Order: sequence, then structure tokens, then C-alpha cells
Amino acid sequence: MDRNDEQWGQGSKVWYAERECSLEAFSEQVERRENAPLAFADDVCESIPVYDCRKLAHAVADARQQRAALQGEWVRVLRDGAGVLVLKQAFTDTTPIDEATAVFESIIRSERASGAGAGDHFAQAGANDRIWNAQEKLCVQAPEVFARYFANPMLAAAAQAWLGPAWQMTSQVNVVRPGGAAQLAHRDYHLGFQTVEEAQRYPAHVHRMSAFLTLQGAVAHSDMPVESGPTKLLPYSQRYAEGYLAWRRPEFREYFEAHCVQLPLAKGDALFFNPALFHAAGANRTHPVTGVQRMANLLQVSSAFGRAMETLDRRRMCEAVFPVLKASHAARRMSACEIDAVIASCAEGYPFPTNLDRDPPSGGLAPRSQQTLLRQAIDEDWADTALRDALQNYDWRRRTTRDFT
Repeated sequence: MDRNDEQWGQGSKVWYAERECSLEAFSEQVERRENAPLAFADDVCESIPVYDCRKLAHAVADARQQRAALQGEWVRVLRDGAGVLVLKQAFTDTTPIDEATAVFESIIRSERASGAGAGDHFAQAGANDRIWNAQEKLCVQAPEVFARYFANPMLAAAAQAWLGPAWQMTSQVNVVRPGGAAQLAHRDYHLGFQTVEEAQRYPAHVHRMSAFLTLQGAVAHSDMPVESGPTKLLPYSQRYAEGYLAWRRPEFREYFEAHCVQLPLAKGDALFFNPALFHAAGANRTHPVTGVQRMANLLQVSSAFGRAMETLDRRRMCEAVFPVLKASHAARRMSACEIDAVIASCAEGYPFPTNLDRDPPSGGLAPRSQQTLLRQAIDEDWADTALRDALQNYDWRRRTTRDFT
């Protein structure tokens, strides 16, 4: 098995198990520094390539060779290199940042006043301010600001580099106040949001594939000195194929805390990283009164290749098959395995995308799925009307609100 096969786990192993995760193998991947030459980077800080966007404007504007060469370098960094890169002055003019910040602050005030409590994936609810679906809220409330903000060619070039064309942008705003605690090390969406038990059900090649389905980014809406807690990063940690099972283990988190790095960011800088990179928001240690209200617009960009070819009304399918499955379950005409197979063939098994304002993660990193709901209805012998109401509520939770004020 050559080095590339070893790196991406492309040997004989078809399934990964948490108990088999090796800190020694992980550290070997992290500490092995083999990088291709960087033709466009302005600097390398703490092993992380840093790009001066003022010097990249001509390359990004070149529809052919220069743009492709720059994006190819970013791909190598994100896939095989440090796994993270910094774009200094991605917004050379920070006016769109300030305009968007004003809109986001008004949304935060409005959502606080309404009593909406935004849950968080990796931090205690209420520990910071979070705007779910900031993308749509900004676009609807201030379309001119939205247009000026996302007209930024650097953001589009980074998304296209990792995901190709037809990518989909989503974003969530995060504000960490002075005294805000650090997150624990983790990996991100998709498999990063699964429980260990669920993640182990996916074969090894899906673990490798997960990181290629999304790109994580952040735009700094304030200056972020290290003491304000910019993201803690472990360069090269995306190389470890079993990492979606390993990141919760205490020895891996201890290694992360001992070896992670933080780079200060200025307002208008952007950070992009492989979602398989071990990372965590840092603690805001600035002064309680005069300190930094650290605001970042967290970008989660998705590949176009994540959707079925046909549109199905799965709610109607669930309602139609429920009486049959309930009767079969009661009469023991179908085994639990057979019922599960039917459920999987009609109900939506994945809880995303959803409206996290209405459907926040509860007791984990993800809300429950339609399949889970249908299985519960069968096990608990719900009335048909009870399932119908629950499915209507399930759909309601996933629709965006029309009025964000």
C-alpha cells in the first residue's frame, strides 16, 4: 500500500470502528510535513498558508490559467496540506462587512426580544449569539447589502476550488462575547454531526467522501486578536481517515489542545478549511467591559451533488403506508428488520436541511429525522391523525419563517 492509500485509508479496511482509532497513527499524519510548493501564498504562519488578496485579484479575474492554478493550489492545501488557509483582506473594502454587521446586530436584538434561544452544535446554548440561516435573513431584510457582500470574488473562487460549480452557500453568524468559553475539538458536517454509532454504520469510503461535500469558511466581522478566541486549528488533522470517529475521544482532544494553533484575524479576513480538520472556537479572554465582541459569519458551502433526481412527497408516502406497517407490527406479520426497510424506502432518513430556529439540535448535534418519527409512531401505536399532525409539524419546522423581524 503506497503513501496515498495509507493516508486516505484505501487499503482493505471497509468499516471503521471507534475502538480501533489510533492516536499514534493520527499524530503521524499530523506531524508529517510534506507540502507542494506554494506559488501564490504570501506567508506561512503556524504551518498555515496565508494569502494576500490584494495580490490575487489578477489571478482570480483570469478565467483561465491563473485562476485555475490558484484554485489548484488551494485544493492541494485543503486536501493534502495544512487543511486550512487564510485570505487576508478578502474584503479590501470592509464597508459591506460593516453594513452586514449592522443588519446582523438588528436580527440578534429582534430574536432576543422574541425569546428565541438559538441552540448551538458545539457550545452551550446561550453562551454566545447565533443567527441560524443568516444567509436568507440577510438577503430578505437587506438585499442590497447581501448583493454587495456576496459579490466578493474571493469567496466564490474558494468555494468553486473545493466544490466545483453549482455549489450552494449557507451561513450562520456567531458572536462570542468576552468570557465566552472555548468549544471542544470537533469535525464538521456531514459525518461530524453524526453520533459515533451512526458514523460507524457508514463504510470507510463514505468517511473519506464526507469532507469533499462541504467547505467550511468564516469571514471576520471584527478584529480578532488571539485573546479574543479565533478558531483553534490543528493543521494536517484532516488526513486521518478515521477522524470522524476519533474526535470525541479524550486522548485526541488532549492532543488537539497541546498542538492546536490560532491565528489573529482582521476585519475583512476570511478563513477556509477542510470540514475534516480538527478545530474549535477559542475562548474569548478579553476584558468583560471593554473587550472584543468577536463576530464571524460562518460559511458552510455545499456541493451540488447531494440531492435526488426526483421530487417525492415523502410525507404523503408516510401517511399512506403507516396503517399497513402499524397493523403488520401488531400482528407480527413483518419483522422489525422488514419494517425498517419499508420505512427507509419511504421516509426521509436525514434530518438536514432544516430550519434550526424552529428545529434546533436537541440531545445531540442533529434533530430527529422523519424515519425516526415514523418508527416511533409504529412502536407506540399512534392514531393515524396523530402521525398526520406530527408530520405536519415536522414539515413546519423545516420551512423558513417568512417574517424575520
